[in-house]
Amino acid sequence: ADGELVQYHYGLKDLVTILFYIFIAIILHAVVQEYALDKINRRLHLSKVKHSKFNESGQLVAFHFASVIWCLYVVVTEGYISNPRSLWENYPHVYLPFQVKFFYLCQLAYWLHALPELYFQKVRKEEIPRQLRCIALYLGHIASAYLLNLTRLGLILLLLQYLAELFFHMARLVCFTDENNEKLFNVWAVVFVVTRLFTLTLYILVIGFGLPQVDNQALDPEKGNFFSFLFNNILFRMSVLLLVCLFQASVMWRFIHSQLRRWREYWNEQSSRKRAAAGAKQPAKLLKRDSGYHENGVVKAENGTSPRTKKLKSP
Repeated sequence: ADGELVQYHYGLKDLVTILFYIFIAIILHAVVQEYALDKINRRLHLSKVKHSKFNESGQLVAFHFASVIWCLYVVVTEGYISNPRSLWENYPHVYLPFQVKFFYLCQLAYWLHALPELYFQKVRKEEIPRQLRCIALYLGHIASAYLLNLTRLGLILLLLQYLAELFFHMARLVCFTDENNEKLFNVWAVVFVVTRLFTLTLYILVIGFGLPQVDNQALDPEKGNFFSFLFNNILFRMSVLLLVCLFQASVMWRFIHSQLRRWREYWNEQSSRKRAAAGAKQPAKLLKRDSGYHENGVVKAENGTSPRTKKLKSP
C-alpha cells in the first residue's frame, strides 16, 4: 500500500518450498496423464515403446507450453527484453522480484519431481540413462543461474531452450498420430537453428561485452559477486567464449547429422514405396493378356483343358 517494492533472496527455506511444489507437480502430472494422455492412447492403440514416448512428449508439451508463456510474461514485465543492458547492469542480481524467484523454485521442483516419476511411469531401463542425463542438465543449469545470481540471463536462455523443445515434442506427438506428417519437424528444425543463434549471440553479448563493464570487479561471495573479476581478464573471457562456441558447434553438428539421416531414411522409404507400386502393376498386365493360367509352365484354360484346339481324327 505504501508503494514499497519487496524483493527476495535465496536461503534454506527455499528447500521447503521446493519440496511442497514437488508434490504439486506430481499431482498435476497425474491429472494430465489420467484425463488427457491415457484417453488419447486408448484411441491410437500404440505399441509399448511408442506408448512410453507418447506419454513423455505429452507431459513435456504441457510443461514447456506453460513455462514458455510464464517465462515470456516475466521477461516482458521485468523489462529484460526491451532493455538488454539490464542482463548485466547492477550485477550481482542478489535480490529478486517475487515472480522471478517463484519461477525458479517451480522449475527446480518440476525437474526434481521427474526423478520419482521415472518409477511411477514405469520407464524402460533403456530410457532411464537418457532421461537422467536430461534431468541432471536442467537441474544443474537452473540451480547455477539461481545460486550464482545470473537469474536474468538464465530466464532468457530457458525461454529459448523451452521454445525449441516445445516444437520438438509437438512434432513427435503429431508423428505418432500420422507417421507421414513431417511438416512440424521441419518447423522445429528452423526454430532450433534460430534459438541456437540467439543463444550464442546472447553469450557473446553478456560474457564478452556486458560483465567486463560491471563497476564492482572484486570477488565478494558475501555480496554474491562470483564472476565479474574473472571476466575482467581478457584471456579468461576469450577462453570461456571459445568453449561456448565449441559447445554450440557440437550441438549444431549433431543436429545436422540427425537431420541428414532423417531425410535419407525418408527418401529411401519413398523410393521403396514407388518400386513396390510399380511391381504391383506389372502382374496385372500379364493376367490381362493371358486368357488362362499357368501350371508347370503350360498355359491352361479356366476349366482345366488346354487352350489348343484338338485335331479330329478321321473315322
